[in-house]
Amino acid sequence: MPRRTATLLASILMLIALLCAGVLIPVPYSEMSPGPTVNTLGEHNGEPVLQISGRKTYPATGHLNMTTVRVTGPDYRMNLLEAVYGWLDHDNAVVPHKTLYPEGQTAEQADQENAEEFTQSQESAKTAALQQLHIPVATQTVVASVSKGRPADGRLHAGDVIKAVDGTEVKQAGDVAKLVTQHKPGEKVVFTIIPAKDAAAAEKQGKKPAAATRQITVPTQKADNGRAIVGIAPGVDHVFPFPIDVKLADVGGPSAGLMFALGIVDKLTPGNITGGRFVAGTGTIDDNGKVGPIGGISMKTVGARDQGAEFFLTPKDNCATAAKDIPAGLRLVKVGTIGDAVKALQKISKGDTAGLPSCGPAGRS
Repeated sequence: MPRRTATLLASILMLIALLCAGVLIPVPYSEMSPGPTVNTLGEHNGEPVLQISGRKTYPATGHLNMTTVRVTGPDYRMNLLEAVYGWLDHDNAVVPHKTLYPEGQTAEQADQENAEEFTQSQESAKTAALQQLHIPVATQTVVASVSKGRPADGRLHAGDVIKAVDGTEVKQAGDVAKLVTQHKPGEKVVFTIIPAKDAAAAEKQGKKPAAATRQITVPTQKADNGRAIVGIAPGVDHVFPFPIDVKLADVGGPSAGLMFALGIVDKLTPGNITGGRFVAGTGTIDDNGKVGPIGGISMKTVGARDQGAEFFLTPKDNCATAAKDIPAGLRLVKVGTIGDAVKALQKISKGDTAGLPSCGPAGRS
């Protein structure tokens, strides 16, 4: 065989071997890419995203789009070729697998965590929106969690409303531990509760739980510090004055909180908060309306731009990262609270955009 032919053949075989290795060798990375956006003022799968009853609402036009990031699943392992392609793709990001999924976390655990964060973001969004509109929101003490194997396991359940302990009214979550620890280990505590299922039914109707209470007797046991415990963690739940439902499936995590809150504000406010403009955004939100940072900001701005957004509400703590690569035609608006976002939207609706707080240098955003 001529030397040139042998060399060419060896090169081809080596290339094939490298390609096979690239396909077969898994690498410890995951990929993030722009995901779909959903207008919180519109419909998803044929029904309104935000459903409010028992209170006058107003028609809202324009867009207040929540944005998402599409990620590879916790059980998926990228190969070397996929990782290289992702690194070269401007709109995607390849990150260490453990950045998205802690070591040992299963797909079911990841889904559960995302679902819980999504549910909590909805509750905080409702609270922040109503407080922004000066609509009172009541609170109640609930069983946040029950420790497995502790005395309360099987007797009390997450979501049970705690009305009293040993006949003493519970006014705030901290009262529960104070009343339980007045006992000696081994003594019994009587909880007056409204079961979680009854409390949930009342909340769905926008009413404060008024179902018949039940008394549950729970023995105490000795904790490591010597005090009496029953094995529950009390928490605070909000009671909204009218039903507010978020109808959106196949989405997880807490980052849609700000856009849900703004959608609720718009629907409960006369007029049109966006002025018919296309606004997208992201950000967690707490009960007091503070906007927090999120992950994957660059993918979310790309996704928003691709859907036609003109403005993007950006958590102030994400501004530095987002400003490094602003998609053409998209203006990043910096927000730190729901109040900041409402003021920005009011300016956008009037066309008064010159003074909007920006994430990027003048002329770029």
